[in-house]
Amino acid sequence: MPDRVFTELQRDALQEIANLGMGQAATRLSGLLNAFIELSVPRVRVVAVSEAAAALREMTGIDGPVAAVRQGFRSEIKGEALVICRSGEIAELGSLVGGPYAPGSADAFSEEELMFDVANALTGACVSSMLDQLGRMPVFSQPGLLGEAIMLDEVFQRGLLAWDVALLVEVNFALEDQRFRAHLVMLMAEESIHVVSRAIDALLHSL
Repeated sequence: MPDRVFTELQRDALQEIANLGMGQAATRLSGLLNAFIELSVPRVRVVAVSEAAAALREMTGIDGPVAAVRQGFRSEIKGEALVICRSGEIAELGSLVGGPYAPGSADAFSEEELMFDVANALTGACVSSMLDQLGRMPVFSQPGLLGEAIMLDEVFQRGLLAWDVALLVEVNFALEDQRFRAHLVMLMAEESIHVVSRAIDALLHSL
């Protein structure tokens, strides 16, 4: 299914919907980390799942090991949300933001807990906001850690996504003036793409 499944107007609308969702996620992450968060422009692409790792590598520039958390969501629109960052950056993040995340603090959180907290903040706010704008309410599965030092090809290993084609939405969040960057990747199932298209049309018609 090629990218032209969406009209230019639908694609612009979807990007704006993603923008609003990412803004909600950035606000939540900023509160969690007590730091200013910079956002990239959301990127939207329809990809073959077999080529998702290559597409994400091209979009993000990541070619080394990553830490990755996944969380499924479902409604009439279903998919997977992935939060990905370069391996080692979560440890650096803990030292940057301090508090219970700082190494050696009395109630120190583990790197895995910090990764889950970041993923929960981004996924919950962004996916909920986007699907709410499309008139749907998602139900989330339990998040799971895919790995702390795996390659992007392993993130998209066979069996993770049981579809041939997916709608991929990617945005990255960075701490101002710092190296840390987290990528939120939403992959919506093949059968959900047409539901998204119809929902966008309904939203545009209501304006």
